[in-house]
Parts: sequence; structure tokens; C-alpha cells
Amino acid sequence: MSRSYPRTEAFLDEMRAEFPSFRIAKKRTSRLQRSIHIALALVTFGGQRVYLTQYHTVLFGVLWVPDAWDRMSDDDRYILLRHERIHLRQRRRMGDVAMAFVYLVPFCPLFLAYGRARIEWEAYIETIRATAEIKGVAEAASLREHIVARFTGPDYGWMWPFPKIVNRWFDEALADARAEFGR
Repeated sequence: MSRSYPRTEAFLDEMRAEFPSFRIAKKRTSRLQRSIHIALALVTFGGQRVYLTQYHTVLFGVLWVPDAWDRMSDDDRYILLRHERIHLRQRRRMGDVAMAFVYLVPFCPLFLAYGRARIEWEAYIETIRATAEIKGVAEAASLREHIVARFTGPDYGWMWPFPKIVNRWFDEALADARAEFGR
């Protein structure tokens, strides 16, 4: 039985209108994505072992989806696509080389990746907004632990290991979402 994804399909049409070369591809079909998975597992001392199966990645205008994509609901796909559209817009604004540099270098590739944190903060604000819009502010608030762990843990290479700062940022983003979508 085929699942229906009307919200996702409508949003993909919008994304393709904004980014005509945008496409979705499976991570497992890419030697590069499999290599990134291995490299991340090594540099995070085994902390990031789910890149291939759980993480969605925009690289060079392609959304590389993990195995988990096939099990996601229409609403969850839509929320994820809202996050990834921010990365596509960042790519357009910065260009591939500058975005890669900002994502990987300042200040350090691991443990204090300010550039990566700034890029991801912008996208996670959209995740919080989209979640509040579709599922409600309480559901958006429930993302706190997950998102804080992403910033402070091995998922993104301990990109901003300061939970107080990440929690304060989350509070601000949630307050904005509550003001926009609170009922």
C-alpha cells in the first residue's frame, strides 16, 4: 500500500520552483555519503554512528535522505524539508565553497564549531517554527532536549558544547514561535 504525502509533495513543488536543480537521493546509493558516514564515526570516536540511517544532509543542492526517510510521516517530512530549505538558501547566499568553509572551520572542526553552530541555529529555528505551526507549541517545546543534545553532543561533532547558551537560544526561538503560532 502506497502512503500519501500531500503536504510534502506540495512543499517539494515550492522547493523545486525556488531551487530548480534540487533533488532527493538516498544516502546508501552514494559512495561519498557512505564515506562521510565512516569518517564521522571515526572523528567522533563512534559518537556519530547514525549519519547514514538517521541524518538528512543537503550537499551541493541535493537532499541526501537516510533509511529513516521512508518511515517518516507527511508532517515530519514537511518539517524536515522546511529545515533543509534554510540550508539551500544559505548555500545560495554563501556559495558552496564559503558555506563548506564556514561549516567546517571556524573555530574548530570539532568541539567548538561556531560557523556550523550558526548555520544550524538558523535551520533549527525553522524546525521549531514549523513544528509549532503544524503540531503546536507544546510539541515544539518538546524538541528542546533533542536539539540541545545535537549542538552539545557528538551528532554534529560537539559543535557548540555550551548547554546554557543553547538553552537560551532555544528559549528565544520558542518564544518567537509561541508569539507567531501560539493559540
